[in-house]
Amino acid sequence: MTDRNGAAEPQHAEEPAGEGRSPAGRRTDPLSSFDPVAAYERRTTRIREEIARNRRGEYTVPTWVLALALAAVVGLWILVLFVL
Repeated sequence: MTDRNGAAEPQHAEEPAGEGRSPAGRRTDPLSSFDPVAAYERRTTRIREEIARNRRGEYTVPTWVLALALAAVVGLWILVLFVL
C-alpha cells in the first residue's frame, strides 16, 4: 500500500503480534473467551485498530445511516411536492 506521496508504508504496523494464537488465527485456549481480562484486551485492541484505520482514511459509513439519509431526502421531496 502506498500513501499519497507514493511512499510505501507497512501494512498493519499497529497490530500486535498474534500471541496465544495458532497459525490458523484461532486462540489455543478454549476458555479464554470467558476471561474478562482477555476480553478487555481484545476489545481495546479492536478499538485501537479501528482508530488507526480511521486515521488512515479507511473509515466507512454504516449502511443504516445511508439508508436513513436516503429516506429523509425522499421524504422531504414527497413533502415538498405533494403537501406544500
